[in-house]
Amino acid sequence: MAGAGLPPLTWLRAFETAARHLSFTQAAAELNLTQSAVSQHVRSLEGFLGRELFIRRTRALHLTEAGSNYLPIVQEAFDVLAVGTRTFTGGNRGQRLMVKCNLAFSIFWLAPRLSGLMDAHPWLTLNITTPIWDPEATEGTAEVEIRFGRPATMPKTARRLSRETAYPVCAPALSAEMADWQTARLFDCAGVLTNWETWLASQGHALQKDRQVNLASTYVVAMTAVQHGAGLAMSHDTLATGLLSSGALVTPYDHRIEMPEAYFLLSSPSHEETPAVRAFTDWVGRQFDLSTKADA
Repeated sequence: MAGAGLPPLTWLRAFETAARHLSFTQAAAELNLTQSAVSQHVRSLEGFLGRELFIRRTRALHLTEAGSNYLPIVQEAFDVLAVGTRTFTGGNRGQRLMVKCNLAFSIFWLAPRLSGLMDAHPWLTLNITTPIWDPEATEGTAEVEIRFGRPATMPKTARRLSRETAYPVCAPALSAEMADWQTARLFDCAGVLTNWETWLASQGHALQKDRQVNLASTYVVAMTAVQHGAGLAMSHDTLATGLLSSGALVTPYDHRIEMPEAYFLLSSPSHEETPAVRAFTDWVGRQFDLSTKADA
C-alpha cells in the first residue's frame, strides 16, 4: 500500500457508493462490479477498521454508528482528490494547458501578456510551473515548455524564439555616480554565460580584483533589487524590454553584446497536440515574431 495505515481505494469507493445508495446492488451497477465484489470490498474494509459499517438485513441495508461517522470523512477525502485532480486535468483536457518556463520569463514576459492571450482564447485555462534549475528533472510533466539556454543543449524539435542582447539596467532615479559600474553594487543571475565579466571584456575592461558581484538563481531577484535602487544588474531583451518601455528601468550604457543563450519553445512528445497546445504555441510564436519585426 502506498500510504501507511490507509485501506485500498477500491474498498473506500465500494463503501462510499453502497452507503450513498444504501444498496450493494445499486453500488455494483454504478461501479460496474458484481454485487458480491462490492460486498467483499466492504467486508475487507470492515476487517481493516475492526468494526462493522453496515447493518445487513433482508432487502435492507443501514449504516451503523461507525459507518455514519466514517462516511463524511471518506466523502470529503474523495472531494479533495477530485478538486486536486481537476487542477491538473480540468473539465476539458483539450482546453487546459500546463506550461513550464523559468520564473523570470513568467513574471517579466508572460504575465504582462496573459490578458491578450486570454482575450483571444477565453476558453483556455493555464497551469504555469516555474522551476529555476534543472528543467530536465521535470521533463515531460508539462505539455509546453519555454526554455532558456544554448542552442546546442536544446532538442532538435525545439523552436528558437529569440536572439538576445545583454546589457546593464538600473532604476531611473539612480544618479550618474551610482550608475557607474566601477563603483555601484552589481547584481547578476548565476549560471548564465553572458555576465558582467563578458560584457566588460567586450569593451576591453575588467572588474577590479576586489570587486564582488551579487548573484541570484533567477533574474527576478537581481532585476527587482535594482528597480528599488540597489545598483546595476545585467539583463537581456526579452526580460527587460517591457520594464524599459514603462520607465521602470533604464539602460545607463548603450553597449550591448549578443548572448549565446536564447528562449526556445518545446512541445512535449509524450503529450498530444490539443487545441490548448496549438493556441498557446501559435500565440507565443506570433508575439516573438512581432517583437523581432519591431526591433528590425
